[in-house]
Amino acid sequence: MAQGGYAGEVVEYPALTRCRAHTASVTDFGAVGDGKTSNTKAFQAAVAHLAQYSSDGGSLLYVPAGRWLTGPFNLTSAFTLFLHRDAVILASQDINEWRVIDPLPSYGRGRDKAGGRYTSLIMGTNLTDVILTGDNGTIDGQGEFWWQKFHKNQLKYTRGYLVELMYTDQILISNLTFLNSMNWNIHPVYSSNIIVKGITILAPVHSPNTDGINPDSCSNVLIENNYIVSGDDCIAIKSGWDEYGIAFGMPSEHIVIKRLTCISPTSAAIAVGSEMSGGVRNVRAEDITAINTESGVRLKTAVGRGNYIKDIYVRGMNLNTMKWVFWMTGNYKSHPDGKFNPKAIPEVNGISYSNVVAQNVTMAGRLDGIENAPFKGICLSNVTVHMAMKAKKLSWECTNIEGVSKGVSPRPCDALEVQSGRDELTACPFPSERLPIEDIEFKQCSYST
Repeated sequence: MAQGGYAGEVVEYPALTRCRAHTASVTDFGAVGDGKTSNTKAFQAAVAHLAQYSSDGGSLLYVPAGRWLTGPFNLTSAFTLFLHRDAVILASQDINEWRVIDPLPSYGRGRDKAGGRYTSLIMGTNLTDVILTGDNGTIDGQGEFWWQKFHKNQLKYTRGYLVELMYTDQILISNLTFLNSMNWNIHPVYSSNIIVKGITILAPVHSPNTDGINPDSCSNVLIENNYIVSGDDCIAIKSGWDEYGIAFGMPSEHIVIKRLTCISPTSAAIAVGSEMSGGVRNVRAEDITAINTESGVRLKTAVGRGNYIKDIYVRGMNLNTMKWVFWMTGNYKSHPDGKFNPKAIPEVNGISYSNVVAQNVTMAGRLDGIENAPFKGICLSNVTVHMAMKAKKLSWECTNIEGVSKGVSPRPCDALEVQSGRDELTACPFPSERLPIEDIEFKQCSYST
């Protein structure tokens, strides 16, 4: 029996292509699950050993019950990391284990600090067919260590993430709990064909930048059935920062978000931006529940970002205790440096919301476009917002926007031209065809411990 495991237990796990031909336990490489012993070398050695099977049937690394302290480690292709339901991976608090790596080329610098950034806990680059899953095992970033240093300005570099996969195709992250990330939780970047489902993400609601799931210059993404409590946006769709993102030129596109539950008192359930300089298009979100959250689906951009946010479709939001239901801004202040192009004006067009019910709301909408470059094609239909007892007298604030509305209460601003019953608008558009990523079928596999 592997240390901390259960002898003879049959582990069932999903596969994107085929079941893994080779398996190992992290205990086979000397790991000790006492929550105190460093297992960095064990995790690194395990992946290095299993990497030989990337073109020979693939491999699975099993993490049995226990508390497994480790520093950062990289993954390999055709690889599954499986966590037992009583397994907890604990991120090391020895800062010497966190090497400094180059900034992302589409950002030009770290987000916290100029220059490089600390590596993420679980990383992978230029991979294919990577799965992180389990029986609701836990990955704990022990972020308090990092949050305190961040608040005291004691870090020389930008904090890493719990999971970052770069230039990777075919990613599945499912049935895990992520706790107390030092920064963002799940960050696929420059990657494609990504599924994140059945995930729980928990962080204190005032922890800094603990975004849940941030697809960044990614295409063909499905995010469904996730529960997130966060100190920042529950989901944020990004694609690079100002001149660096424009030069890199990789959009985020063809993204589906379904059945999200979010709690984030200072941020959005879903954000687009603010770093969106590669462009963001064809995002579909439906069945979104947010409680005690600053806004529903928020668009963030600025002069200097360039490119576009377009074809964003939202249908079915149930919101309770919100500062804003609808929030868009074209004046987001942050820039990587002073070299951004003031003529790089982002285009925002084709933003649709339908079937929205919200309770206990301070302000229905704050929609602020860019002077001489208004946000266009905004559509609101079948929206009912119940204002809070202490709500602002002005329910809507709109500048530099153009759009239409029907069946919206309280009555929206004049810039959202109200369509009467005789007009053609019956509901804002939402694509009827499914994206291929929604119809991926998993193989069911098993492994005996």
